[in-house]
Amino acid sequence: MAKGKTWAWVGGLLGGAVVAGAAAYYAFEKASEQPPFTLVEKDGAFEIRDYPELVVAETRAIGTREAALTAGFSRLADYIFAKRRGDNGGSGGEKISMTAPVLSAKQDASWRTQFVMPSKFTLATLPKPSDNVDLATRPARRVAVLRFAGAPDDTALEKREAELRSWLAAKGINGGAVEYAFYNSPFIPGPLRRNEVLIAL
Repeated sequence: MAKGKTWAWVGGLLGGAVVAGAAAYYAFEKASEQPPFTLVEKDGAFEIRDYPELVVAETRAIGTREAALTAGFSRLADYIFAKRRGDNGGSGGEKISMTAPVLSAKQDASWRTQFVMPSKFTLATLPKPSDNVDLATRPARRVAVLRFAGAPDDTALEKREAELRSWLAAKGINGGAVEYAFYNSPFIPGPLRRNEVLIAL
């Protein structure tokens, strides 16, 4: 077999493996538990939802949104996968299933990252986290939501937030703080990603 054809064949196999792996992980993420909500209103891509009280694991980090999200995700992943827990930051214990979405919001000079805990857990039954992760209960809330696909960079998020606030303003509603919800891993192709901008009502 000619050298060029050999490399093309190898490249095709690797490319196929990457696509298959991404497809499998995408299917896994779609099957992950998501918090329930009641749909109050839908207008095209715009929605108003009511969420019940939710138990979350959260952490805060400073820096850019993306850097803080990466740091926050790593800490929370260490918690749910039993790599770092308790006062001494040890490992072990029951692993907690990953849910979707990952929530991100600006709070003062830092960014807060949250994982919603599976519905079978309460604050009392969750394993104790390490000192850089907190467990909390989010009160029931109503939010306006705009869902979109693609890479959720700062430009895209700011654009969607402006569109959502404009939609609310046209209805005579003053929205509150913004929050971002990310349902997929970074290596999932942009057109398949699910991102949401949420504005508190």
